[in-house]
Amino acid sequence: MSYLSAEKKQEIFGQYGKSKTDTGSPEGQIALFTYRIVHLTEHLKSNKHDYGTQRALLRLVGKRRKMLDYLKQVDIERYRAIVKALGLRR
Repeated sequence: MSYLSAEKKQEIFGQYGKSKTDTGSPEGQIALFTYRIVHLTEHLKSNKHDYGTQRALLRLVGKRRKMLDYLKQVDIERYRAIVKALGLRR
């Protein structure tokens, strides 16, 4: 069983995107990345030597950072809203 079901994905996109099927909006992508980052962080707490997962986590953090930078350039209000909603630092 996968940690991320289709229903959970729809819930994330429904909450942070424009609709449940709006998988392309920056807000939805950032929310999904954040969910995956939290999941991988928990996994690494109990599996300290899982370097493949560690690398995947760092790549994901970089992707989220780029997406946040893009959103900040395009629409600062949407950027502030998603950072506040997800409780991200910065």
